[in-house]
Amino acid sequence: MAKLKTNRAAAKRFKFTKSGKVKRSSAFARHILTKKTPKQKRGLRGTSILAEQDEKEIKKLLPYGGK
Repeated sequence: MAKLKTNRAAAKRFKFTKSGKVKRSSAFARHILTKKTPKQKRGLRGTSILAEQDEKEIKKLLPYGGK
């Protein structure tokens, strides 16, 4: 069977944890930051875990990433 291609756009946006969950960064943190409060901007820092409902789609795009 032929090797599967990794979707490069998804590879740049998502990473996998050791247990196979998908990590993602927050949206709305790139520009138009002047009208956002410091508390709001702090909350957008870092990463969070992707919802289980969306995980299946991302794992199709990244066949060699997670378990």
